Amino acid sequence: MTKEFGVPPVVFPSGGNPTVAAGGNTQQRLVPIAPFQPPRPSNSGIPFMSFEVGSAAATTSGPIGGGTGPIGGVANFDDEEPLLDELGIHPDQIWKKTKSILNPFRANPTFHKDSDLSGPIFLYLSFCLFQLLAGKIQFGVILGWIVVSSIFLYVVFNMLAGRHGNLDLHTCTSVIGYCLLPVVILSAISLFVPQNGVLRPGIAGVFVIWATRACTNLMVAVADGGEEHRGLIAYACFLIYTLFSLLVVF
Repeated sequence: MTKEFGVPPVVFPSGGNPTVAAGGNTQQRLVPIAPFQPPRPSNSGIPFMSFEVGSAAATTSGPIGGGTGPIGGVANFDDEEPLLDELGIHPDQIWKKTKSILNPFRANPTFHKDSDLSGPIFLYLSFCLFQLLAGKIQFGVILGWIVVSSIFLYVVFNMLAGRHGNLDLHTCTSVIGYCLLPVVILSAISLFVPQNGVLRPGIAGVFVIWATRACTNLMVAVADGGEEHRGLIAYACFLIYTLFSLLVVF
């Protein structure tokens, strides 16, 4: 036996939303609308709100705040200093100081009176790179020895010079770093020299004497009170660069 259920007819209005009759009242389904968006101003005072690249340069005629000033819409870098000069790095001075070390008999102390650490850092990295090519990772060892050597020579020089000594630690570190150039060249040459035998220690001795003479001449020239104790200062420099050459030889 089948039972029939009376289903009222469904009537769709012309708007497309169905109506459902419930207790004589009709309820209409709402159509979703787009979220609220604030109106965009036609003439915004902020250039980037208009999303127009051309209008940004035209509207920016001065500094923020509406006043007029030297700052225009387009940045002018003609009057800016080079980045290396702002960082205190002068390649021409570094090259002149490096060339003055190449002649150990006539080291020019004029350039080294204005001390810097840019050149010594470059020579330190070069030394570490050549040692790395030789299979020796000694970045921390070399840096530590440079610091200890600078403090050692600074103390020795000022103790020998007494009250007349005017050598500062910055100048001492700069001179030791630039005079590290012969040891850097030795490290590069040692890559092609066999380790066994007396050839490598013999070459190392020549470069140690070169670095010692250049460092001694510069130390006596850039500071006062060291001329009377040139021999003792040369002995201290000899110990320093012998220590660095041992890293290359062994």
